[in-house]
Amino acid sequence: MTFLRNRAGFILIGAIGLAIVAFLVGDAINAGKPFWNASQKVVGEIDGHEVSIDEFGPKVDQSLQQFKQQYGGSANAQMTAMAVENVWNNEVATVLLGKEFERLGLTVTSTELFDLLQGKNPSPLIRQYFGNPQTGQVDRNAIISSLKARSKDANLNKQWSMLEEEVRKQALQQKYQNLVRTSVYVTNLEAADDFTNRNKLASFKYVSLDYATIPDKDVKLTDADYNDYYNANKKRFENPTETRSFQYVNFSFKPSKEDTAASRAQINKLAADFKAAANDSLFAAINSDVKIPYSYMTRGKLDPTVDSAVFSLPAGTFYGPAFSGNSYKLAKVVATKQSPDSVKAAHILINPAKVGGNDKAVKLADSLKSLVQKGSSFAELARQYSEDGSKEQGGDLGTFARGAMVPEFENAAFDGKAGDLKVVTSQFGVHLIKIEKQIGSAKVVKIAYVEKNLSPSDKTQQEAYKKASNFLAEVSGNTFSKVAQKRGLTVGVADKIAGSQGFAPGLDNPRKLIQDAYEADRGDVLPEIYTMSDGYVVALLTEVRPKGTLPLEAVKKDIEPLVRNEVKGKMLTERFEKAGAGKATLEALAQKLGRAVQPIQNIVFSNPVIPGVAQENKVVGAVFGMQPGKVSGPIAGDRGVYAVSPLTFSNPAPGDPAQQKLTLLPGLAQRALSGAFMALQDKADIKDNRVKFY
Repeated sequence: MTFLRNRAGFILIGAIGLAIVAFLVGDAINAGKPFWNASQKVVGEIDGHEVSIDEFGPKVDQSLQQFKQQYGGSANAQMTAMAVENVWNNEVATVLLGKEFERLGLTVTSTELFDLLQGKNPSPLIRQYFGNPQTGQVDRNAIISSLKARSKDANLNKQWSMLEEEVRKQALQQKYQNLVRTSVYVTNLEAADDFTNRNKLASFKYVSLDYATIPDKDVKLTDADYNDYYNANKKRFENPTETRSFQYVNFSFKPSKEDTAASRAQINKLAADFKAAANDSLFAAINSDVKIPYSYMTRGKLDPTVDSAVFSLPAGTFYGPAFSGNSYKLAKVVATKQSPDSVKAAHILINPAKVGGNDKAVKLADSLKSLVQKGSSFAELARQYSEDGSKEQGGDLGTFARGAMVPEFENAAFDGKAGDLKVVTSQFGVHLIKIEKQIGSAKVVKIAYVEKNLSPSDKTQQEAYKKASNFLAEVSGNTFSKVAQKRGLTVGVADKIAGSQGFAPGLDNPRKLIQDAYEADRGDVLPEIYTMSDGYVVALLTEVRPKGTLPLEAVKKDIEPLVRNEVKGKMLTERFEKAGAGKATLEALAQKLGRAVQPIQNIVFSNPVIPGVAQENKVVGAVFGMQPGKVSGPIAGDRGVYAVSPLTFSNPAPGDPAQQKLTLLPGLAQRALSGAFMALQDKADIKDNRVKFY
């Protein structure tokens, strides 16, 4: 009690302090933005606008789905990185251009929006969704019908809201682009100079000494040499985004000889079981690492070796085991036949959940089929009853090949004949299909297919992981390369990797490694063993290049060859000056240097390439600034030091100044647009935290 009484004041002050902290923290929590959670959710900040992962993530998912549809296959690290980059660039453009639109007073009025959605000048997006690909005509009746239906369909209303926002955004961007374009122009002098630079011909002769004539070992570079080059070329060392470089060692777990022998024995047993299987499709579904539909397929869908074999075999034949790529293949040719190459069809999709079950959906489809057979318009019934997005086009699905539709739909469309009406049930609901046209004829096969990948055994993977673990435990930043060399391991290099990058040289799944590299300091061995498709990786962060102007030390290694050439240029220039003292002609200078004079014909200023040598801007530029017959002093170019003497100039006939301006203006306007946006980015305060999330 005495202890408490003597220290009651301190305890009371401490309690009050804790209460205040709790109050402030609680208030932050109630506001929904506790500082630690907020920072954990912020993907980036664009000129004061925070981009939350809650809004950014769904956009990435949507972009990724679009890439998957565009390129096919499943998502991978590179595709994900493309999606993230795509969404981030769009966010940057939306925020920065939005502020610029507001500053300039650019708006889209309700009248303009109406015209863009359903008027005589529809937006490109409206043309994309409601236009006929063949004629380019927009179906305005379909637009109006869809707009009327949005009030009764929450999902359709949401889609229209998103579409309107995109249309508005595109219209604002177009206004901004037009504003920038109309602010640039080409003067008469610029047009005349450009025409002359592209058409005036120069013939000249030159003598040169290549930088390679001086061995690298004879050039001793000093700090002053590096500083001179660096200070003269500082603009070249602007780093637009932070990058990091790392070294790594890959401990491969590719299948061993024992693994290969075990896999071969396994596939032989599987082949015997497959031959005897009563249910081919079920056996394939259970045992194959790669699933293909158990339906008729056209040539070219399988591995080329398997494809050529199964299409030449009769029904009932067993094929395999065959090894190609990194897997064993087995196939049973179940059936073969001739089938159309493609089908043009329309359908009405009925959702069983909305009509009281599958039986009632089938009954409704049969009723609609009867109506069509009696003369009713299939297209009108589709608009009235179909649940598919094709309803606005009267159910028209266009022309499609095998593999484009689910098996039930595909079988009905390809097995029937033109004019047939078929009712089928799929995972999407009940379809009434109208086969409008069947095109071509080709052999198709139905096969049961098993593919087993050749994989490393657990033992092989464990041995590789053990080696990686021992290496990670032994190395440090200073010993990474030495220990790798001692153990006979190859050190890979991933240079200048951006935080959002989805790839790195030699690594097929580097995202976690890149994320950790951006949490580490230079010289750190990264804390984990990273799993790739063919091995375990241990890595060392070797370099951090921050955004902005890079210091000399950061670029010293990169510019070393350029600095060396500059020093060689000074050495060769001295040789030219000594050899040229008192020499009035290029031939006399060449003789003194022990080199031949080279003639060049018909060079234009806008394409400063010396045939057979290189692009030499300084050299060609000097020629066009001289009088015929004169001999230049030494010119240090990209490949060596030159002396030139113009022979003749051929001036072009005068062109049409107005046409020249029209030719130059589009390129100038485009450069102005990109330059304006780059200026907005340079001026803005942009913080990019994507590497923490992806």
